Amino acid sequence: MGKKHGDEDAGVSESERLLFGGPLRYDTGWSQHHDAFLELNLRAMVRRLPSLLATSFRLAWQADRRAARTVLAAEIVRGLAQAVALLAVNSVLGRLIGGGTIDERLRDAAPALVAMAAVMVVSTLLRAASTYATGRLEPKVERVATELYLERAAAVELAAIEDHAFHKLLDTAQYGAASARRMIAYSTRVVNAAISLTAAAGVLTVLHLALLPLLATMTLPSAWSALTNARRRYESFHTWVQHARAGQLISGLLTEPAAAPEIRVHGVAPFLLRHYRAMSETAEAEQARLARLAARTGLIAAAWTGLATVATYATLGGLLLAGAMALSVAGTAVIAIRTGSSSLDSLVLEVNALHEEALFVGDLQRLYAEAAERAIPEGGEPLPEDPREVRFEHVTFSYPGESSRPALDDVTLTLPLGRIVALVGENGSGKTTLVKLLAGLYTPDRGRILWDDVDASAADRHQLAERIAMVAQDFKRWPFTARVNVAVGRSSAPLTEERLAGALDQAGAQDVVADLPRGLDTLLARHFSGGHELSGGQWQRLGIARAAYRRGRILIVDEPTAALDARAELEVFEKIRALASAGQTVVLITHRLASVRHADLVHVLDQGRLVESGTPEELLATGGLYAELYALQADQFTARVPAPEPR
Repeated sequence: MGKKHGDEDAGVSESERLLFGGPLRYDTGWSQHHDAFLELNLRAMVRRLPSLLATSFRLAWQADRRAARTVLAAEIVRGLAQAVALLAVNSVLGRLIGGGTIDERLRDAAPALVAMAAVMVVSTLLRAASTYATGRLEPKVERVATELYLERAAAVELAAIEDHAFHKLLDTAQYGAASARRMIAYSTRVVNAAISLTAAAGVLTVLHLALLPLLATMTLPSAWSALTNARRRYESFHTWVQHARAGQLISGLLTEPAAAPEIRVHGVAPFLLRHYRAMSETAEAEQARLARLAARTGLIAAAWTGLATVATYATLGGLLLAGAMALSVAGTAVIAIRTGSSSLDSLVLEVNALHEEALFVGDLQRLYAEAAERAIPEGGEPLPEDPREVRFEHVTFSYPGESSRPALDDVTLTLPLGRIVALVGENGSGKTTLVKLLAGLYTPDRGRILWDDVDASAADRHQLAERIAMVAQDFKRWPFTARVNVAVGRSSAPLTEERLAGALDQAGAQDVVADLPRGLDTLLARHFSGGHELSGGQWQRLGIARAAYRRGRILIVDEPTAALDARAELEVFEKIRALASAGQTVVLITHRLASVRHADLVHVLDQGRLVESGTPEELLATGGLYAELYALQADQFTARVPAPEPR
């Protein structure tokens, strides 16, 4: 293999290049921002801090105003308490070092000692209050953010869900709720560190004007070292994590049931194990590189901090010798400088973490805004109570991002209600697209869909959905009980045994439920303990029962018997005819043309256009596309298999 790879491929094993074509990069939300930490320096940190804290406070305010106020007040007062404590320390040291007997000095220092004790008690209580309030806030913030995410995502048009760009935003924004939760804790620590640093600087300024530069001299080297080490650890982690995920992918392939037969028949295991070992060795080399960098950076940082410390103490000593500073002030200054240095170290790390989490929260807020723009519209013109027909007038529709021919092209047809209407055509003819337009899942690019004289594009979309029941080819197999899998057809309706029994009877699914270990209470998800799995045909019956439970005015059935045997197929079509005879409209899509012989009307589609309409008998008599497809299917059952030639 060639050796000319970009910088991003540096350190990538040959196994990774062979198996994955380069470094394995997951195209997900966390990977989009994985370099965010590296973009933040000290100047950017200071500039962005107010907006980051404001974002956190807004999230907290939305979730629990009382807890948000408690955290903010507790952290501010704790910071002020630290300043009071430092001044009390200075007072104590001044009294103890001053003149007089030991008893006199202790007596003089007693008020300051009491003040220090009181401040410590107050700080402890405030820390407990802040911890409790933060603990209340974090899960509430995550819940509120998640609920809003799910609510907005579930309310958008189907076209938005199928739009790659919007779905990518959905994937990225899903990390925002957890990030919002973490921002609360980070912000609390940032506020505490910032106030502590400010308090230390303020006390030093009060004690002596020359002490503030000493704080900067002492703390900036440690802050630089903390940021440098953190950035290198972060960058190294994201280099290593790609190898780890690739290794996990290989180990998963070695143990997953789907790959097991081929691994054993083709002897794939040694090949995968060899590359797993090679990629693991690359990850180990990365860890060794990280250790060397950490050791070198630590030495440089320690030397720099040591020089700054010597310079600081030398300056303090000079001030003491010159009589410009009392010994008690110098002692307090040492404590304040160390407190400020620790606070700045913490501030640097926490602000960087806060910065990265804020990026994911920003994605979440961007989703909120875009989902609101692409939401299914509320309200609209009411549909007729008892419409006679639904008419498609010159309807054209293309899926977003597809530049080929339209899925439907200038289609005009009528769906009389209370009848069985079949849609027939080869794959890609537009049948499924047509029923999705009928159900209001899409709106036409051109043309109109009329319920009598009401244009569906101006109608109340939620009212339109209430009129529709659908059994799609790929209907959802919910990992819930059989009872819920049926009742989810009309989740807003009271769940009654009578309605369930009627739906199961209409779908001919009583035997399916009777064979389940716990009947309707059987969990239909094998990957859970006690779960049960259904066959394709059993699921199809349950799907039809779900549609029957919904009791929509129009029942759309897309390939209802694809997974059924001949006897079960006949029974299902008998049930569908019974639904139609009871006044329900059935729109049937099927490739098995013999199954539509009882339809009242057949529309034949070809490459997005309507080419024929009529009863099955009329279409067979005209000899068009329907008759051609019917004859092809009939030949499959009537053609004789030639006898083998004698050898």
